[in-house]
Amino acid sequence: MRFIALALTTALALPSLAVAQMHPSLPALDETPAQRSARRAAMTPPVLQEDAALQAAVASPSRPAEDVARDVYRRPFETLTFWGLTPGSTVIEIEPGRAGWWRNILEPYAAATGGTYVPVNRPLEGMGVADGTADMVVVARAFHNWHRAGRTEPYLAAFFKALKPGGVLAVEQHRSVDGLHPDETAPTGYMPESHIIQAARAAGFELDARSELNANPADDRAHPYGVWTLPPVRVSAPRDGNAIDRPTPLTDAERAAFDAIGESDRMTLRFRKPG
Repeated sequence: MRFIALALTTALALPSLAVAQMHPSLPALDETPAQRSARRAAMTPPVLQEDAALQAAVASPSRPAEDVARDVYRRPFETLTFWGLTPGSTVIEIEPGRAGWWRNILEPYAAATGGTYVPVNRPLEGMGVADGTADMVVVARAFHNWHRAGRTEPYLAAFFKALKPGGVLAVEQHRSVDGLHPDETAPTGYMPESHIIQAARAAGFELDARSELNANPADDRAHPYGVWTLPPVRVSAPRDGNAIDRPTPLTDAERAAFDAIGESDRMTLRFRKPG
């Protein structure tokens, strides 16, 4: 029994891996010590295999070239593995955007594995699935917008309602220096990690894990046009009505320096709905 429990724990700890070999049936309740030793000796450990369908979705030639160029910063296979994506999952992506960077991976992956991909732009008008049926809700680079609009609390409540017990809220977000107030940081596109964790916990989620997969120590966050100064947006001149912009455009040397930073420093978080 302890062997089986350990094997199952190992499989759960590696969410992108699938158990390719079934375990033998449970032992009889009256099993003797000698029988137990013989049974354990005869067991073959489960063979764990990486998610080939996810690898194929990331490596697909149908992905736009500009998407693939960003893989070095966004690490899609590793990030989705960390979040716990598995074949056949029902995955909701919140506000995927016109470019659909995550969608271009998640949608074909769902189609290839018998899962379901659901893009949702207005969570308060419906999450696109029955309550308690989603395996994962993906939120990428959006909390700064929600904070400014007062949407964080109702949106998190909608995500919690849509997820099944044990379901995952997957978060990728530009990260400010911790301890700052989100009212200060949200206009620049960055949010304190502690604030996101606190907000998710207040909605009923449990913090399951946090990763530095998408950390970027070179990002000092001191950018004249907020996070949008960095790739891929690369704002280089003032924009009408934006209070955080400096009044003069970047010089060529400044533009090159910001490009060299790469994409933003980001938190990568995995929350679970209890149960």
